[in-house]
Amino acid sequence: MRTALIHARLHSADDCTILIDDGIISAVHESSQGRLDGYEIFDCAGHVIAPGFIDTQVNGGGGVLFNDDTSIDGIARIAAAHRCFGTTGLLPTLISDDLDVIASAIKAVDAAIEAGVPGILGIHIEGPYLSPIRKGTHDESKFRVLDDADIALLSSLKRGKTVLTLAPECNDLTHIRALTNAGVIVSAGHTDATYTQTQQAIQAGLRGFTHLFNAMSPLMNREPGVVGAALSDTDTWCGLIVDGFHVHPATLAVALRCRPLERFMLVTDAMPNLGTDLVDFRMQGKTVHVRGGRLVDDNGVLSGSVLDMASAVRNAVNLLGLPMAQALRMASGNPADFLGIGHSHGRIAPGYRADLVLFDDSLQACQTWIAGEAG
Repeated sequence: MRTALIHARLHSADDCTILIDDGIISAVHESSQGRLDGYEIFDCAGHVIAPGFIDTQVNGGGGVLFNDDTSIDGIARIAAAHRCFGTTGLLPTLISDDLDVIASAIKAVDAAIEAGVPGILGIHIEGPYLSPIRKGTHDESKFRVLDDADIALLSSLKRGKTVLTLAPECNDLTHIRALTNAGVIVSAGHTDATYTQTQQAIQAGLRGFTHLFNAMSPLMNREPGVVGAALSDTDTWCGLIVDGFHVHPATLAVALRCRPLERFMLVTDAMPNLGTDLVDFRMQGKTVHVRGGRLVDDNGVLSGSVLDMASAVRNAVNLLGLPMAQALRMASGNPADFLGIGHSHGRIAPGYRADLVLFDDSLQACQTWIAGEAG
């Protein structure tokens, strides 16, 4: 299949042509002139086109909570809901649960990738290796400590990437190192670790921080905590929920000045209500409500978000004052690098996969392509 996207606006030029051959970008021309024989033409009408968004933390969407529906169909419904908002790659995310549910989720993601469900890049397992002190909305009764059998299960995905969120202080460094050696991307979250414990985990292979500032030990005067370790390290990645509720915009703006911008990535932490008119839903025995643009349980605890990636990009511009190019990079190229797929995803350049999003004048996603297929 050969497709030519003409009259596309990139940050480098206002009138570009992007040629796609068999799902891969074959050429990018800063002009809409030239012979296009044999290509199916799509006129972008001067709208902005960008790399498709990559969301590494997606609990649900389209009425589906991943924990409740670890099936190919459930995964496809989640991905379809997020695609409407420009997300062309995501990790279905399982919050703390029993080992049999984790096993089922891993098998379902593997099967979904094998079946070619558009947009599935792997799985994010958030817990159950977490700290009760920073449990957030997670069910503490599901918490456990890593052992050798767990590592074998967590590293069993055959296709795609696996991200595991854990509390470093609750698990042995040798197990963190074993997970890293097995190809699992380890991230710190729901953790009360000290600065020193977090540094030790980074040395053992810890690669990221899940929803920075939320559910982790804060930066204090004599104990920098997890936040201090994250902001003082230049090699790991930090996920940010930019919805105006999880973290104050001023706090995020300070964080962005502390370390390289290319090490931050936007995430949604989205729940089943995304793409639906649901005002409440059930999650692990609790009712979660949409109230004033946020998701809370009956006790007022934040329980995921109503955020989509297109809104996250707009918020990064409007709330944090970032240039659009940087906000888009935090939604595509940076998470691709975090996942280790930055050589093939997250950029518009020859040789990259044609995962793309087109915006209208109000920066709403109006068209996507995944591996060159429009949807």
